Amino acid sequence: MWQRLDSWDKRCFLILNRAADRPLCQLAARQLSRSGDGAGYALFALVAAAADPHQGPLLFGLLLMAYAIELPLYWILKTRLRRARPCQAVAGCRALVDPHDRFSLPSGHSAAAFLFATILCWYIPELGPWCFLWSCGVAWARIVLGVHYPGDVVAGASLGTMAALMSMNMLL
Repeated sequence: MWQRLDSWDKRCFLILNRAADRPLCQLAARQLSRSGDGAGYALFALVAAAADPHQGPLLFGLLLMAYAIELPLYWILKTRLRRARPCQAVAGCRALVDPHDRFSLPSGHSAAAFLFATILCWYIPELGPWCFLWSCGVAWARIVLGVHYPGDVVAGASLGTMAALMSMNMLL
């Protein structure tokens, strides 16, 4: 069963990764991936906490707790599963960005983006569809850039969403 999933994952990767051949897609992927780097989450949380004295500190606490749940689980999975990145395992594939580490499963960018989107949906429900569209874009970008398989980003999205829901369940 795992071989069939791995084979399907690699076939889907090859299809989605073809977008890297288009300069506009490559540019979009680079920007979306960069938007999923960690500094923006912290800045948003600090600004929200300062600007909204009622809900802002709660948002900050939710994000802090969710990342405190997600990050250790992410590292445990990544270092135990040790799945090679597509740029290392798929012939003819190269990474268009420098990966943060050696292994691909789960996608940390996807986990962080979906965690943030889930909590932001609670904080500003009207932004819900846009939040998840953006987080899907971050996940897509990681495939296009050659550093993750589709299964990696699905696992990351699941991990981030789960961590967000757990923190909300504990604090709300």
